[in-house]
Amino acid sequence: MFSKACEYAIKATIYIADQSNRGRRVGLKDISKQIASPEAFTAKILQQLARNQIVDSIKGPNGGFAIDSGKMSKIKLSQVVLAIDGDSVYKGCGLGLKECSAKQPCPVHEKFKVVRDELRKMLESTTIWELSLGLKTGLTFLHR
Repeated sequence: MFSKACEYAIKATIYIADQSNRGRRVGLKDISKQIASPEAFTAKILQQLARNQIVDSIKGPNGGFAIDSGKMSKIKLSQVVLAIDGDSVYKGCGLGLKECSAKQPCPVHEKFKVVRDELRKMLESTTIWELSLGLKTGLTFLHR
């Protein structure tokens, strides 16, 4: 459903939020290790997240990545997806056809539309803060 870059971006954002909740900034190497992503790939993803004002990139000896606690509850999962994958997750055909619409639907068009609509609702109503709470309590994990 999401690109690999988007999966890593979601994981990185949640990890940074968790660490920010603990009063810590995190560096590239740590993020890369925690989300099991190649460092160079993670760096590019973090640049996009910073450019889209989802994470803060702080330079210098005490630098790293963080998310302001006041901003964390306002950042929706949909913003992360949009920053990395654009809006294709809401528009793509369930069978991967280049052209699929209500006028010329693929065999799964109507059923997939329901799934996409529910996905949109979930992404637009879920905050990064909310997702980071599961890590803090140990109920959720970013890798196994």
